[in-house]
Amino acid sequence: MNSMLKWLWLSLLALVLDQWSKHIIDGSMQLYQSIPVLPYFNLTYVHNTGAAFSFLSQAGGWQRWFFAALAFTVSVVITIWLARLNKHESLLAAALSLILGGAVGNLIDRLLYGYVIDFLDVYYQNWHWPAFNIADSAITVGVVLMIAESFGLGLSKNTS
Repeated sequence: MNSMLKWLWLSLLALVLDQWSKHIIDGSMQLYQSIPVLPYFNLTYVHNTGAAFSFLSQAGGWQRWFFAALAFTVSVVITIWLARLNKHESLLAAALSLILGGAVGNLIDRLLYGYVIDFLDVYYQNWHWPAFNIADSAITVGVVLMIAESFGLGLSKNTS
């Protein structure tokens, strides 16, 4: 069996960048502080007790453990899936590795703090996209790569 677990370096990179950036934000900014960086982009420090787009953020606390259990389960499934990939499935391996790194990054926050640290704030005039972080970005890029792979990108003619 050719193990595609060699792609876990990408998960580790996403995880380290995510946790490092959250540590920097938490240590240098006040909660809800916003720093303009570029037109249409701020660093804005927030805590997200929900999921993507603050889904279930006002649910009363049970969502912390629900989303932590979900992230743990998804991480186990992705690791097994990654280990079972064929050698030629490199794009899917990269996609799964990014999703795994992002899921673990946000899982660590949920377990340690009960919320996820978000700080990337993209906006236009008065409309702001929900704040996100490096883990969310890794998950998003991973999903985009999975979709691309599902349309045949990254497949070689050799399927051995």
